[in-house]
Amino acid sequence: MPSIMLNKIERKLVVVNETKNLKLLRNFVTEVSGEMNVPLPERNKIILAVDEAVSNIIEHAYDSSHEGKSEVEVILLSEPDKVVITIKDSGREFDPTEIEDPDIRMHVNEGRKNGLGIFLMRQIMDEVKYTFRAGVENQLVMVKYFKDEGEDSPGKDFAE
Repeated sequence: MPSIMLNKIERKLVVVNETKNLKLLRNFVTEVSGEMNVPLPERNKIILAVDEAVSNIIEHAYDSSHEGKSEVEVILLSEPDKVVITIKDSGREFDPTEIEDPDIRMHVNEGRKNGLGIFLMRQIMDEVKYTFRAGVENQLVMVKYFKDEGEDSPGKDFAE
């Protein structure tokens, strides 16, 4: 990847935990990552990773008995060499480090259409970290680095 210098920007979007807000979220990430000067191929990957993360929150973190705030907060922050996406919610705890990567060939052969979100986030982003504070919030932080060609890229990890 050629040398890229990102514009330093920080933006936040808070949406109600509903699938109808996914389009608003994708538009937000598209607009902000464009302002950051993220190249289009990487921008599309970041949009996909954020969409998968928030879709999982909407689908799995809340149920009808959930009390309190049912919002998802997405923060995009860029520095000259990376984009950091922080996603917060107050839904039930979910530790993605417990999920193993699927056997893609078997997944496709079985005709499964769901269950690849975490795998995609791991493939797209350079770092994916999850933390949970009981009674407070879930926080997922994803980082995408932009370096000069030939530099070692950080290992992909999913850590607490």
